[in-house]
Amino acid sequence: MLLAMVAAVAPALGASAEVGGAPSPGSPAYLARDAGNIDQAFGRQLGPGGQLRDPAYLRALAPDAVGTELAQLEAQAANPTRPALTGGNLVPGWNDGNPYRRGWAGHRGRELQVSFTDRYGALLQGDVFAPLDRARDPYTGARLRGPYPGVVIVTGSVQASAGVYAWLAEDLAERGYVVLTFDVAGQGRSETMPHQGPNPDLPGCSLSSPGGSGEVTPCPGVPSEQAQNFVDGAEDAITFFLSTPARAYPDRGAGSARVNRFNPLWALVDHRPDLHSATPGRTTKLALIGHSTGAVTVSYLQGVDRRVETVAALDKLTATASSINDVGAALGTLPGAVRPEVPALALQSEYGFEPQPYWLAGCSSFDPCPGSPEMAPPPAREEATGFDVWRSAGVDSMIIVPRASTHLEYADVPFVLPASAWGQAMASYYVQAWLDKYLKHDPGADRLLTATTLHYLQPGSGGLWRPVTISRDSHLSFYFCSGYAFRLADGRRISSPDLIADGCR
Repeated sequence: MLLAMVAAVAPALGASAEVGGAPSPGSPAYLARDAGNIDQAFGRQLGPGGQLRDPAYLRALAPDAVGTELAQLEAQAANPTRPALTGGNLVPGWNDGNPYRRGWAGHRGRELQVSFTDRYGALLQGDVFAPLDRARDPYTGARLRGPYPGVVIVTGSVQASAGVYAWLAEDLAERGYVVLTFDVAGQGRSETMPHQGPNPDLPGCSLSSPGGSGEVTPCPGVPSEQAQNFVDGAEDAITFFLSTPARAYPDRGAGSARVNRFNPLWALVDHRPDLHSATPGRTTKLALIGHSTGAVTVSYLQGVDRRVETVAALDKLTATASSINDVGAALGTLPGAVRPEVPALALQSEYGFEPQPYWLAGCSSFDPCPGSPEMAPPPAREEATGFDVWRSAGVDSMIIVPRASTHLEYADVPFVLPASAWGQAMASYYVQAWLDKYLKHDPGADRLLTATTLHYLQPGSGGLWRPVTISRDSHLSFYFCSGYAFRLADGRRISSPDLIADGCR
């Protein structure tokens, strides 16, 4: 209904993608700009070269979906007592990302499928990504030399699958990182039920398992979609990622299931303590990235897990009870309060699952609430969820709000969900630069994080990646502030709550 209202108003106002100047809220120019922004929020699907307007994309998607489904069926047949009764395992194409990336493995990087059990015995499925031997950075041409920093990516909820986050894992791996993606218990390719009975090959509950916060969990992992699955799953995934032949992963309740006893790419992972850490005492060079409920999860874990060196939260970095409620109230509560401890990058969106007019955007992207058409949305809305708390605590942080962005920018789902044309590219650019600064400690990362011209390699048909150039200020929200507060490599601290200086404060 909301989109129909906007569509009816926009032609009458002569809506365009952007109107120059700073029109007043409620004016025809402001309404036209708002309608154009909503239109851009469907750019990945309907914009120039979008999924539904690109015949080559459509031709590539069908065989890609079939191949993914066959591989999943084969994996399920290999573990018949470990049923993954999920949308990702039962619906063909659910786990597919961008079919133009299908040729990445073996040509731009390496990818290996892995299986391991969580602490309750449920079989989790994932993939590990890494650079090829003797690879060069595709942006700089410099030779990549291991061992490499590690990254673990935590998916969103509502049956989000690890496959739709492979785009980010691939972008990082070809730049010199080892990355693990995995499906949380009860999502994607992973089973829901624990294996705690006398026969580990059969699903069973102990009815007295302590959860991650110490409380008794009657049947851990059931139902799926609960916040505890993400917290426990992320910590188990980190433990698996850091496992080696000498320090094997426990694989509790595995029985006869086909599992990996250690990370098969362990030798490429930098296991040394980070001597240049912004947070002394961290035990390894590892970043945690999460989307949606995964973002809430990484916001919490960075304060309690000493293995995490930095985090990137993809809608949203969470520090207050209200922002936790925005994203995860229906999924249960986290084990404790969020404490800013490590540098945090926040990629946050203007819209939730569907765009809405600006006069409904006063509360949050997930909670539309009517306001006066004569008032602009509160410019600090996104900064208030976590960035302001990190900045006040003196912990390095940055927030980027891409223009016309939705909650689904960060999940590469074909067709069905709205997302802008450029939000994913901007997210990847800033995540790469942030990890270069806080995992690789590259002094050149400061220049990338503060640049106004961004460069990105984007996949296209025929297995070709093409360079694109993005004007930062033209692709940041004009409703909600983007900003940063961090220490430069030379020791100076810089801070700005408004990157494009349009008076949002």
